[in-house]
Amino acid sequence: MSREEGTEEGPDSGRTARTGLLGLDTDKLTDGLYGLGWSTVKKLPEGVAVRLGRQIADLAWKRRGKGVRRLESNLARVVPDASPERLRELSKAGMRAYLRYWMESFRLPAWSEQRIKAGFTPQDVHYLEEGLKSDRGVILALPHMGNYDLAGVWVTTKLGVPFTTVAERLKPESLYDRFVAYREALGMEVLPHTGGAAFGTLARRLRAGGLVCLVADRDLSSSGIEVKFFGEAAKMPAGPAMLALQTGAMLLPVTLWYDRTPIMRGRVHPEIEVPETGTRTEKASAMTQALADAFASGIAEHPADWHMLQRLWLADLEPREEAPADDGTAAPGDAAGPPAEAPPAAHGDAAETEKA
Repeated sequence: MSREEGTEEGPDSGRTARTGLLGLDTDKLTDGLYGLGWSTVKKLPEGVAVRLGRQIADLAWKRRGKGVRRLESNLARVVPDASPERLRELSKAGMRAYLRYWMESFRLPAWSEQRIKAGFTPQDVHYLEEGLKSDRGVILALPHMGNYDLAGVWVTTKLGVPFTTVAERLKPESLYDRFVAYREALGMEVLPHTGGAAFGTLARRLRAGGLVCLVADRDLSSSGIEVKFFGEAAKMPAGPAMLALQTGAMLLPVTLWYDRTPIMRGRVHPEIEVPETGTRTEKASAMTQALADAFASGIAEHPADWHMLQRLWLADLEPREEAPADDGTAAPGDAAGPPAEAPPAAHGDAAETEKA
């Protein structure tokens, strides 16, 4: 699972608190701002919340912080023929979609059951329904597109199916607790991302015919599998493929996007099947490449809805010492949120704390 770069402590995780330029405890500030979002934004009329999100997005875009510049760099791979003006248009639309995610997420606990059911219309959902009926277990793997929290609560509400996901232990701990409580209130089982322990629990859920949801388009750990993504080398989590190999569960890619309506759209892609030949490692590699290809097809169709504000391609990463090999148990993949970056208002700019 890739770390949540905008919020993790990194090498200084032993500190009890972080301080910003003004001497403020940034852990408490970040936690307070998230708390303000959940307590205040959900009380706003929907139109007001939409306008607020767009204003914050446009302000962050105009400031051209690291996150916006990185988003444009990533989009240049997705749309290689785009002019600088077109990339700017895409990044502006991307920031608006990204803030729409946050405004919706802050408001989801207050949405009615009918609003949730009407808020998402996925295509080819029959792949998911058929997989659940088969009792094989289903893994839904998603990129950082649209609003996967909304997709998740739609599954628990519209389909009446609970699911399990994982969450990185964010700093401060109180922020992690907020995210866990938020997702559990939406009907999700949330496991702390602790490598083999999480993997084992996910495998048990799948063997029981359950549903697992993982965001899986970025992994810089030693267990990440190298893939070709828009023609260049990147790493993605081994977890989804390894879980499918180990349990026999169906692995279904899902892509999400917004249109000009309040309704989010999405597509459940056909199953990524286990190759008939090859070693376990070779099979996992082939399945992860197929997953990357499915993600790429959805992102290419809706590039503005892919809110990847961090380094992704290996060519963009700073040289680093190779991490020790793990014990052979793949990390499961990202949690179904939060996104890999805090909303711009949480730290004064978009992705100013980006790390490789």
